[in-house]
Order: sequence, then C-alpha cells, then structure tokens
Amino acid sequence: MNLALTTLCENTAGKPGFMAEWGLSVLVQADGMNVLFDTGGNVAAVRNADKLGVDLRAVDTIVLSHAHADHTGGLREVLMRTGPKEIIAHPAIWELKYVKRAYEKKEAFIGVPFTRAALEQLGASFTLRKDPVCITDTIVTTGEIGQTTDFEGIEPIFYVKEDGSLRKDHFPDDLALIVRTKEGLVIVLGCAHRGMISTIRHAQMITGEQRVHTVVGGTHLFPKTDEQIEKAIHALQEIGVQKIGVSHCTGFHASVRLAEVFGDTFFQNNAGTVYTLDSV
Repeated sequence: MNLALTTLCENTAGKPGFMAEWGLSVLVQADGMNVLFDTGGNVAAVRNADKLGVDLRAVDTIVLSHAHADHTGGLREVLMRTGPKEIIAHPAIWELKYVKRAYEKKEAFIGVPFTRAALEQLGASFTLRKDPVCITDTIVTTGEIGQTTDFEGIEPIFYVKEDGSLRKDHFPDDLALIVRTKEGLVIVLGCAHRGMISTIRHAQMITGEQRVHTVVGGTHLFPKTDEQIEKAIHALQEIGVQKIGVSHCTGFHASVRLAEVFGDTFFQNNAGTVYTLDSV
C-alpha cells in the first residue's frame, strides 16, 4: 500500500505560492481511498488544492478531528467543490464551543461556524459516532480518546455553553485518523487536545499494532511547559516513532526542541507538504 499525506491547510506555507491559514487540513490517500481530514479555517484548503492540482471531487469521505472553527471553517468551501459527502465526526461536534482567556473580557465562540442544516443543504451526510469508525480495512478513526498520561492536560481556557452557562470542555470530540501500514501505524492528529501521547497509545490499543512509523499534525504543545514537552519527547522515543511532522498548534519552541532531538526524522508539516510512504 502506498500512502500519501498532502497538507492543504496549515498556519504556515512551506512553498512559494501557497496560502497560509490558521488551521489544518490533510488529504490522506491510502487503501484506494481519499480521506480529507479537517478542512482548515476558511478557503486555504480549496486554494491550495488548486495549486497542487488536487481534484477535491475525488474525496471519498471527510473526517473532522473536533468542532473548533480552525478545523471546520472550510467545510462550506470544500463541500461546494466535492459535492455531497459523508462527514465522520463525534456527536459532540455540535456542542457550542467557546474560549475565554485571562486577558479577554468575554468568551468567544470557536465552534463549527455553520448550522448542520446549512451543511446538509450542500450535501453533507453526518456519521456521528463515539467509537472508532473503520473507513477501510486499514484506515480507522480513533473515536473517543482516554487520557493515559499524567503530564498531558486540557488547558482551562476551553468551554462548552449549555443553557446559557459555561462548563469546562473535556473534548470528547477530539479524535485522530489512523492508517495501518506494513511499516507500522501512521497517525494524523488534528489538535490532540486529549494529548498527543494519549492519542498514540489509544491508537496502539485499538489496532493492536505497537509499531508507530509516523505521527503528523497538530500536537498542542505550544502552551505546555518545558517539563511537559520533555516528557512528551521521552514518550515518543520510548514508543519508537520513526518520523514526526508537526503542524498548527505545536508552536515554535516545541518544534525546535523536537527538531533537535529527532534530527532527520523530524519535519515541519506546512501547507503544501506532501509526505509519502511506500509500504507495499
């Protein structure tokens, strides 16, 4: 099986002519399927697909890592290109997500910026599941992820609004995409709000495969302490991750540290990056 991960949207553009946008979108091509993982925050995924010559009409299904607008805000533009598509996500994708930082007077809405009805009018068909969804024999979503480390935690700035009141967001909707290859697992992260290491270990558990070849995507290390970053790096080494390509919510400091430790097995996964693995 040949695998290709094409990053259509990311905070930074890795090549001239590509559009940078806060968010993430990765086209995963494996096992004869084209799975679009997240859609970025606005129009970058569509514009960069045009730049790369990617025909979004060939997308078979869309997977949403979680409800935040920087991962779902491109849905309308994408659906206008793809036509009717299945969208796989957690039922909590429709929760009213908010962020409230110490320096802000009021919370800000950061959830899906469209109504379900509006997206269904464009042809979206939602498959909402808490458990893993097997897209093919080798491609599966993680479903809900249990936090299994003592150094990963959700930042206290994230909330869900219910009946006009805010409660802490525990991100049951946070999920990743797993591709099983002969070289081991390839794991595509959205934001890893539930923890990058917890996500990897969850992927190992549900697939029964302990080898992890590649981890790509958002690691949510940018608000973490140096101690937390070092513990995450140590865990990656213990797991034996062979390639790591970080994006979006990793942050400059953590990216530099990962590059120092992993050397040539590290790469910056920007908009326009195409990562391939020949695993026949």
